[in-house]
Amino acid sequence: MLIIEDLSVRIAGRLLLENASVRVPAGSRVGLVGRNGTGKSTLFNVITGDLGAEHGSITIRPRATLGRLAQEAPNGPEPLVDVVLMADRERAALLSEADTATDPDRIAEIHTRLADIGAHSAPARAAAILSGLGFSAQDQQRPCTEFSGGWRMRVALAAVLFAEPDLLLLDEPTNYLDLEGTLWLEDHLARYPRTVIVISHDRDLLDNAVDSILHLENSKLTFYRGGYSSFEKQRRERQILDQKFARKQEAQRKHLQAFVDRFRAKASKASQAQSRLKMLEKMEPTSASIADDVLPIVIPKPDKLLSPPIVALDGVDVGYETGRPVLRDLSLRIDNDDRIALLGSNGNGKSTLVKLLAGRLKPMKGQITRADKLKIAYFAQHQLDELRPQESVYDHVRTLMPDAPEMKVRARAGQIGFSGDRANTLVEKLSGGEKARLMLGLATFGGPNMVILDEPTNHLDIDSRAALIEAINDYQGAVMLVSHDRYLLEACVERLWLVANGGVAPFDGDLNDYQRRVLSDRRGNAKSGDKTANGNGGVNKGDARKASAQKRSELAALRKRIAEADAATRKLSSEIEKLDLALADPNLFSSDPAKGATLSKARAEAGAKLAQVEQDWLEASSALEAATA
Repeated sequence: MLIIEDLSVRIAGRLLLENASVRVPAGSRVGLVGRNGTGKSTLFNVITGDLGAEHGSITIRPRATLGRLAQEAPNGPEPLVDVVLMADRERAALLSEADTATDPDRIAEIHTRLADIGAHSAPARAAAILSGLGFSAQDQQRPCTEFSGGWRMRVALAAVLFAEPDLLLLDEPTNYLDLEGTLWLEDHLARYPRTVIVISHDRDLLDNAVDSILHLENSKLTFYRGGYSSFEKQRRERQILDQKFARKQEAQRKHLQAFVDRFRAKASKASQAQSRLKMLEKMEPTSASIADDVLPIVIPKPDKLLSPPIVALDGVDVGYETGRPVLRDLSLRIDNDDRIALLGSNGNGKSTLVKLLAGRLKPMKGQITRADKLKIAYFAQHQLDELRPQESVYDHVRTLMPDAPEMKVRARAGQIGFSGDRANTLVEKLSGGEKARLMLGLATFGGPNMVILDEPTNHLDIDSRAALIEAINDYQGAVMLVSHDRYLLEACVERLWLVANGGVAPFDGDLNDYQRRVLSDRRGNAKSGDKTANGNGGVNKGDARKASAQKRSELAALRKRIAEADAATRKLSSEIEKLDLALADPNLFSSDPAKGATLSKARAEAGAKLAQVEQDWLEASSALEAATA
């Protein structure tokens, strides 16, 4: 489906990709991962042709369609379902032509093609996708202009998913979603029928929705089979092998250099010394691949524990307009050691609740009791706009320490993650992740008794999210989390509160139970919306299911063949790595020539087998690609 060969890309003088090569088989669901700033979005721009490469080529299967999540949210008077339906340009063009065509043969061709592409069931499909992303049947008939930018970006996501391009590129799609939408998207991508590459830092999505990982590191691309957890394991094993080989190679270099230094001047050993000198020149140093350390995130502990409960609500109503509360009759309690996650679709009142707890909203009714000297730190993504772009990190920390000497201010900036000269960096020059780190450090500056985090991970890469998890788990106060990152929630919280239907109540179950509930509810909503979206009540869905089942049966053998080839490739690659390590021993052939010959033969046989297995994999992949074309 996608072949990248010797690709080099330079942006503003910085080399992001250097002679990178990879082949992405048709039908793969690929997670593109790498540290922030390594060039993942840039690679997407090169694939789509929006950015030119310095060197190399990108080849996509001829006549394959390519789709990417729009950078700008749709905005117009059309109902949401119509915006999504228009994403299938072929269907829209055929329907338009059908209204004006007069030639009987052409009319027959149009209707045959419309039937082939499932045009009549398209409204039901569009409604199902919109429902999965959180739009009710009533919302789907409302004009696009009535929705906020975040919700309209969901419409853009629904449109590109509906179009089902042969190669789908998604760049951090969960940034626009709540947990419920993320759970649905994860399930949808796991069943996507064509090739998809998704940039994401959501570990659960990368474990459950993709079957391979494309890692961008050190300007190179490496393709791994399996989800993110499998990738981490394979990468660790490769790093260990690289380190071992690097140590062996360094030992060999020292041995050869010592011989050269000792005997170079002796006539009787001159030729041997010269031979070893040539060996040294040909021996390219191998650098062990070591992951860069991520600076820890620290949430200062409270000065002292307060008498529980630290917050208590009794019969509280809260909202923004008098007489129209968003949440009613809240009676809740929060203690020092509580770790709570708020569940519920966007718009149900999660942000309203945390603003109430943080003191940003006053209750309309009822009573809130807070412990004496209670400190609450509140972090939300919109607060990044409160940072002062023309001031440095040091300036922001200095504001909170007006009387402290410069050394203490810089020490505190270093604790937040901006040591040395980095503290002088202007906020406008910081990345999204660096701004989030700074805002979190400022919000938790005074050693709070409770931390409220509203979508804290949107700009953090996977390693930074892991640092945040460690910080939350090390923190000794109460925590309340609103996040679409299920991995973060499972690692940090102990209690679940469901915000829905104007109230807040404990959720009886875990996140797996909640996922089943969300998917069941949204599939049910999609079915109920089918009759509204599809005038014939979904008559064509039975035929579609039969065709889908037949296609799955036809492709099963090919997928099995590919899977077997994958397993054989991993086994042979591991065997070859071990043989290469053994053959790298500089004393092998002098101390045990027979063993050296045996290992050399085994290496050649394994290499030949690997070439055959890779050929089988390519043939099966090509057959699968042709079958899914």
